[in-house]
Amino acid sequence: MSTPVIEVEKLNLKYGDFHAVKDLSFEVRPGELYALLGTNGAGKTSALETVEGHREPTSGTVRVFGHSPRDRKAVRPRMGIMLQESGFSPDLTVRESVRLIGRLTGRTDDDGRVLDVVGLTRKAGTVVSQLSGGEKRRLDFATAVYGTPELIFLDEPTTGLDIQSRDALWDSVDRLRENGSTIVLTTHYLEEAQQRADRIGLMHQGVFRRQGTVSELTRALPSHIRFALPDGPALPLASSVDGNAVVVETFELQKDLHLLLGWAQDNGVELRDLSAGPTSLDDVFRAIEA
Repeated sequence: MSTPVIEVEKLNLKYGDFHAVKDLSFEVRPGELYALLGTNGAGKTSALETVEGHREPTSGTVRVFGHSPRDRKAVRPRMGIMLQESGFSPDLTVRESVRLIGRLTGRTDDDGRVLDVVGLTRKAGTVVSQLSGGEKRRLDFATAVYGTPELIFLDEPTTGLDIQSRDALWDSVDRLRENGSTIVLTTHYLEEAQQRADRIGLMHQGVFRRQGTVSELTRALPSHIRFALPDGPALPLASSVDGNAVVVETFELQKDLHLLLGWAQDNGVELRDLSAGPTSLDDVFRAIEA
């Protein structure tokens, strides 16, 4: 098996008496998209800052490409970081900002190619202070992917972007992955993580509550069958009532849906507004807060 790009073992972070991250262990494999998600105050930002080399752990081990992330010379040229706010100089142009980050990271690339990828070619000579919020996000992304780094951190990458810009960003991420880049994602848009992540770690109060593929996480909770409350004979399955809807929770969705449809056919019952499906990542997320 390939050596993990990121290895975190029993990471602890304390701020005085506050224990922000507690014995956190995980790894990120080459080429995968790993989503690190968490409730507010869960400790994911502190954990990521440590992996990125911005913070020293209180205890535990963190390795990126087999090195300490604090070893900037060994790690930084191979790593791209898209922060929530990058703090570009407002007086620099878009092209100058991209070039500056390239020089600081030690990576090389063609400025025009990068600006074309993120749709900022026509803004190359515009100073940062004149960019819209969405354009600044695209500039953040441009500086993170400059030089096609092997490891890319995307912190809330689509905040402030319109639908077309979001689609374009994810198309770019797909191409980066095809070229072998490893992606670490944090986002409040859980549907993005559900659609795109190979594996997900869910943090709450400094620890992992759940970790695995989307399928593994959602299988931990029952699927749901919902339909409008019907008149007629008793239902063949245990259920609850939510307003005017019947809700059946099941770990055997196909079997119980088949049973329910057969019962409805035999009794001439119309199951209006019928929907059935597995639990969502949103439900898993809510469950860790309970």
